[in-house]
Amino acid sequence: MPDNVSISYQGATYALGQGPQFYGIWYATALQSQPLEWWPLTPEGWAAAWSKFASVEAPGSIRALAPAPVAPMTGPAGPVGGAGVGPTAGQQASWLTQAAADPVRLARNGRISAALIGLGLVLGVVGLFPVYTGGASLVSQSVNLVPHVIYLAAWALCAVLILFGGVRLQVGALLGLGTSAVTLGLFVADVGLPSADGAHGAGLVLGVLGWVACTAGVALAAVTGLTVRRRLDGARGPAGRFGAQPSHDVVPLVTLILAALGAAIAFAPSWDSFTLRTATGASQTVTAGNAFANPGAVITGDVLTMIALVAVVVVAALWRPLRLGAALALGAAIPMVAEAISAIVQISQPTSPLEFDISSAEASRLGLTISNGLTPMFWVFCAFLATLILLCVWMLVAPGQPAASRVVPGGILPGGYLPGVNVPSGYQPGEEEEDEPDEPAADSGGDSQPASTAEASGAAASGGAAAGGGSGLS
Repeated sequence: MPDNVSISYQGATYALGQGPQFYGIWYATALQSQPLEWWPLTPEGWAAAWSKFASVEAPGSIRALAPAPVAPMTGPAGPVGGAGVGPTAGQQASWLTQAAADPVRLARNGRISAALIGLGLVLGVVGLFPVYTGGASLVSQSVNLVPHVIYLAAWALCAVLILFGGVRLQVGALLGLGTSAVTLGLFVADVGLPSADGAHGAGLVLGVLGWVACTAGVALAAVTGLTVRRRLDGARGPAGRFGAQPSHDVVPLVTLILAALGAAIAFAPSWDSFTLRTATGASQTVTAGNAFANPGAVITGDVLTMIALVAVVVVAALWRPLRLGAALALGAAIPMVAEAISAIVQISQPTSPLEFDISSAEASRLGLTISNGLTPMFWVFCAFLATLILLCVWMLVAPGQPAASRVVPGGILPGGYLPGVNVPSGYQPGEEEEDEPDEPAADSGGDSQPASTAEASGAAASGGAAAGGGSGLS
């Protein structure tokens, strides 16, 4: 191993350590070679390198060889961001303490998180069969069964992602947190529903306990995903974070928040429409489902749902990288999609005249027919929800920060240029990558691959051809 390389962690196949001005991943049996991938020598770079290493290495095989490296906040041209800019020594130590957590503990916590979610799924599935509310079980009422099955499917997906570890653990944790935050209000509303016998059934109790277990699992996974906790920039308020974004990013993010606000507002009015017609041709249209026409406990649950939707989407819009913010926002959208599907299922089912305090005998005498429909406000809700989901897709595919902010090892500028040797006149870092932009490691979870010193030096000698670092990781 070269004298200027220090290995901190090693697994069955790969090793993670620090070079002169970068963090890198090597083959464990080929430490003399160039690193397979490498990242800037910053706290964010270390977090991205660790995330990549943990995602490709066999679980349980990682062992610590030396204390995690302390990252000097310098790049090729001095302090990153210029003189006087960057974290204090205390902030840097805090970041590195988080990034250097025991890998064995991280793997164990990931398994515990998945186990908690698994317990919640078992409780939730069992809770589908006993009495839920109103003397009926969920499986006997498809209009209520559908949303609960969607919640369970979302949490099951989160458990699978968490077990994969690395960036996928973060995605699963955020997706689950969004789902849990919004479903909290829905479960509160269910608890507030009046019961026919004065007590709620075992199905509701099991469902609530399942929510608690699933939420505990995704919360533990979010804490375990160390880079997740640093995505919000604490040095700036919300206005500063929006102001730091390019204008073409600010507009969609503001629209995302407005779409969530619109969906929350449209969630409250009546969605269900019933038209009653008699044999004589008389008709009457009745709407139902207004959130504020329910008992107080149900209103509280519905209001919590609306607040949670908007709050989660606001946090998602401020999250960095945007791809992880998209996972959080999509998690919040899942229960809302479930509610919309439930409403569509309801209009496909016959409605009893007893719901309008009309006996069957009276309905037969009048020749009463009841047709179901959805109010215009439901379609307004769907439009806002569709806009929110489309903007989440945009967040998934939106380009990251420009490559000019990247710090590369060995003092070499992107494109293989050496300062003071072969830099073209008017050169601006990142110009040579306009056709194939590369995202910084903090945004892509560790996929950026700056040029290696040896390759770039050879490129400079042959006329400044661009050199790129290779990748041996999948």
